[in-house]
This record gives sequence, structure tokens and C-alpha cells, in this order.
Amino acid sequence: MSFKTLLAYQKGFDLAMEIFHLVKAFPKAEIFGLSSQMIRSSTSVCSNIAEGYRKRQFEKHFKSKLSDADSENSETQLWLDFTLACDYISEEKKNELQYKSEEIGKLINYMMKHPDKFGL
Repeated sequence: MSFKTLLAYQKGFDLAMEIFHLVKAFPKAEIFGLSSQMIRSSTSVCSNIAEGYRKRQFEKHFKSKLSDADSENSETQLWLDFTLACDYISEEKKNELQYKSEEIGKLINYMMKHPDKFGL
């Protein structure tokens, strides 16, 4: 089984790609600021899930990488707050992305609480 079959990874990847396309419309002045931070944190969710899954035979390492993924997911939510405050997105769009991020967080936390269901 591949990490790509994990629902948390799939939803995380989809959200990261949505954010990647979203930030293209941000002002050019944000290319090394908010845009970069949002892309970095959202893609880190997926990379930490992938890294953790490959080390899943070591429960502590698996959970640690999932915790990192959850932290990056929370950071993405913070950047969404800033994006809304800067008027780069509508409140409706922010809420939609926030909901997706919260769903990913629930999936990650399920994986941390039930590592035995993921090949340990």
C-alpha cells in the first residue's frame, strides 16, 4: 500500500493544490511572503504524511511525523486568517478552505490515535 492511498494525504494534496492556484492571484509583493508561507505549510502536510507512512513500522516516528503534519495544517489555517484579513480572499472562500483543513486535521488525528490500522 502507498501513502497516496491515504485519505488524509489525498485531501491534503487537493487542498495544497487549491492553495497553490489561489495564491497565483495574490499581489506580486506577496510572492516571498504570504504566498510562499501558504504553499510551504500546505505542502508540508502531505510530505510529513508521506515520510511518516514510510517509517510506520516505528510507531513513535510515525506519530511524530503525523504530529508535524497536523502542526503544518494548523499553520495553513493561520495563513488563511491572514489572507482574509488582507482581503485577498472572501470570507466564504476562507471558510471553505478552513473546513477542508479541519477535515484533514481530523483524519491525521485519527491516524495518530489508531496507528495499528495503518500497517504497524
